[in-house]
Amino acid sequence: MTRLLGLLCLLAPGLVLAQDAEETTAAEIRWLDRTTGRLETHLITVGFPLTLGGLDVHLKACRFPKGQISLDAFALFDIYDTRNTDQLFEGWMVGSSPALNALEHPRYDVWVLRCKTS
Repeated sequence: MTRLLGLLCLLAPGLVLAQDAEETTAAEIRWLDRTTGRLETHLITVGFPLTLGGLDVHLKACRFPKGQISLDAFALFDIYDTRNTDQLFEGWMVGSSPALNALEHPRYDVWVLRCKTS
């Protein structure tokens, strides 16, 4: 019995199935300027950067669980400083956990809310 439990524990990670996802070309994001308290919601599309304050936000992809667009969003972003074109952020943001992989900037916050269909 102990051996069987040990074998199941070793195999359990392999039994977890990856979740199917669908991809859209647009996302709804929220932007906050901490200095002024200005909070805005924007629609951003792949291939069309959005300038918000001192940031250039580029959406690379937005994915969501298959058949459940309102459930969660996983968005791939590149974010640059408009003054010197330094890359400030590159990676995935998760709608349900905005602090998981957040833009670290002293003035601005950006996070994904949901994927949108065009």
